[in-house]
Order: sequence, then structure tokens, then C-alpha cells
Amino acid sequence: MTQSTEQGTIWLTQDAFDKLQKELEDLKGPIRQEVIARISAARDEGDLKENGGYHAAREEQGKVEGRIRQLEDMLRRAQVGETPPNDGVVEPGMVVTYKFVGDDDDEAETFLLGAREIEPEDLTVYSPQSPLGSAINGHNKGETVSYEAPNGKELKVVILDAVPYTG
Repeated sequence: MTQSTEQGTIWLTQDAFDKLQKELEDLKGPIRQEVIARISAARDEGDLKENGGYHAAREEQGKVEGRIRQLEDMLRRAQVGETPPNDGVVEPGMVVTYKFVGDDDDEAETFLLGAREIEPEDLTVYSPQSPLGSAINGHNKGETVSYEAPNGKELKVVILDAVPYTG
């Protein structure tokens, strides 16, 4: 998940924050050093133009450095573990239950509004910047909200419930 620094606060549980912090430490330490060692070893083999190991290691280095920048940005903007109030208002850190208006099967769906890096096993996570997340953010339980789906279709949802995430 790529989020630019222009976006606001990211809500994370303490556990998710700690996991991301550990991933960052691993990337900056042993993983980065391992990639640098592979680049150096491949460089010592000679001709770089046709050296697949060298190019693969350089590509890996780019991915590692990109992930480091992404993690640093997310952790800098993180709002950690502050559970929102149980007032029925949708905001990051809330578990939201909704259903589509006019949906004949009447099946409600539930998700956590927060950073995808949280990703609990039993719950889908939508970011506050997603079309649905941005449309319902700040609205109350019982309200009907419309938003434009990525395919351009206008969708309406009714917010059935919004409770703080306790995982």
C-alpha cells in the first residue's frame, strides 16, 4: 500500500505499529546489508551488462529502499492505539458494518477503517482514503451515504454500526 506524505494520520494498533517498526529495523539492518553484499559479489564477477545476479540484486535493493521510505512515512504519521470513542461516528479505528441500499440479498458487510498493515485475520481493512472509507468517514450510524465506485458507478450504503476496534 503506497500512501504519500500528503495524506493525514494513519491509525494503527500498538501491535501493528510494533510489527512495522520491527520490519523497518530488519530492512535497515540485516536485509539491506545482505542485498549490498549480493550486489558487491555480483559486481566482482565482471561484466555487469549481462550479469543477471547483479541486476536482480539491484532490483531487490530498489524494492527494499522503497519499502523503507514507505514504512518511515507511515510510522511518522501513525496515531497509535488511541481507540476512538464508542459514539457511532465512523472514523479510523472503527469497525464498520454497512450494507448497500437496494441490495436484494440484504447481506451486511463489516470492515475495519484503518491502515491495511493492521489486517487482522478475521476482518477486512479499508483505508480512510478508499472510496468507501472517505465517503463514510465522519458519518453516523444509521446514515445513508453515496459515493462513486472506481468503475464510476454511484453506490449508496447505509451504516448499520460503528464500534471501536479492540483487537
